[in-house]
Formats: sequence, C-alpha cells, structure tokens
Amino acid sequence: MIKKELVLQNPLRFIGDKTEDILPEGGFGAVLARAGVGKTALLVQLALHTLLKGKYVLHISLDDPVNKISLWYKEVFRHLTQSYDAKKRSKLWEDLLPYRFIMTFKVERFSVPKLEERLTDLKEQNIFSPQMVLIDGFDFNESARTSLSEFKSLAQNHSLHVWFSVKTHRHETHGPDGMPASLLDVSDLFDVVIQLRPEGKKIHVITLKGGPADSGPALFLDPATMLVKDTI
Repeated sequence: MIKKELVLQNPLRFIGDKTEDILPEGGFGAVLARAGVGKTALLVQLALHTLLKGKYVLHISLDDPVNKISLWYKEVFRHLTQSYDAKKRSKLWEDLLPYRFIMTFKVERFSVPKLEERLTDLKEQNIFSPQMVLIDGFDFNESARTSLSEFKSLAQNHSLHVWFSVKTHRHETHGPDGMPASLLDVSDLFDVVIQLRPEGKKIHVITLKGGPADSGPALFLDPATMLVKDTI
C-alpha cells in the first residue's frame, strides 16, 4: 500500500511521457547541475521510484564510496516516508534493499568493457540483474562520445534504462536550446535531459529534452529535504 502511494505521489512521474519509467528501454537520461546543487539526490529519487515498483537498480559511483551513496539513499528515503509509521517504514526499507546494488569504480579505471564484465559476473551467478543503471561522476570530456556510444550498445543489448549525472559550470556557454556545452556534443544520444537550476532560494527542475508534450506542473528541488516537489 505504501509503495503504491509513494509512486502515485512522486512528482517525477510528470516527466515521463507515456511510460512510467521516464526513459525507454536502452535509453539515456541526464541530470545536469553545478557542484553541490543536488544531482546525486535526484538520481537517488529516480532510483527509489524504480525500486518501489519492484525493479532492480544498479548505482555506480565514480566519486564516492559505497557507504556515502548508501547514506544518500537512507536520507532521501527518510524524508520521503516521514509521514508513515516507523515500523512500516522500516519494513519497506528492508523490502527495497535486495533490489538495489551499489558499485564503485575509480574514475580512471572505469570503462564500458569493465562494467560489462562485472554485469556478466553478477548475472551468471544469479546475484543481480539490473533494469536501471545510474552513473554518478562520469567524465563528460572530449572523448566521452566514444564511451557513451559503447554504453548505448550495452544499454540496448541489456534493455537498460541509464541515467547519468553531469556536472556543469556557472559560466559555460549554452546552445540555442539551452543545452550546456558539457553535454552539447553528445545530447543526441540522450532521450531525456533534466537540469537543476538554482534561482534565489529555489532550485528549479527543468526538462531541457524529452518528457511529455505538455509542460506539466513546475517542479522544484527542496533545499531542505532534497526532494522533488511540485510546490515550494
């Protein structure tokens, strides 16, 4: 019952267009923001939304250790479920954990072939078979397109929904559609692009690419709880 209520209450559902997964199978999504604005928090909410639907999520961090990512999940989950009975919250948390797997790589050692090798090991041993993959800390440098193209093939072959965090910078240039330079050269590979844009005390959640045909309600990231809301 709690799972269904949380899924229905989740403002992120407004980003999806005819699919509750927001992304198509084999699709790419990106969460853009400057450092410290809330990229990881939004990725975790996307993950929890998927976990609540009984789907498997692999969270790959290229910056932080497992315990720090795990803490993000605990904090976001706590804020998300604070209105529910403590015993029910605890039971739900335990129910979700088997559906989540956190994996870390050193940035310089991360590659698509290495990831595919780990995925194959997990699947062949019946340990874990993800439906969504989150990549937090991927380096969108000049050679990113080659890795992303390989990743696209991997996602399509395994029917994965893949989300990336993308660090932007205050003074970087933007394309005519508002796409920042850090993603401009590879934006064609992405189905959905979400930007976190601070303005005063508000952090706007803006869909730069993809999403529904109509704009839907305005979404914000609450700086106090780091949860996405449709009102602040």
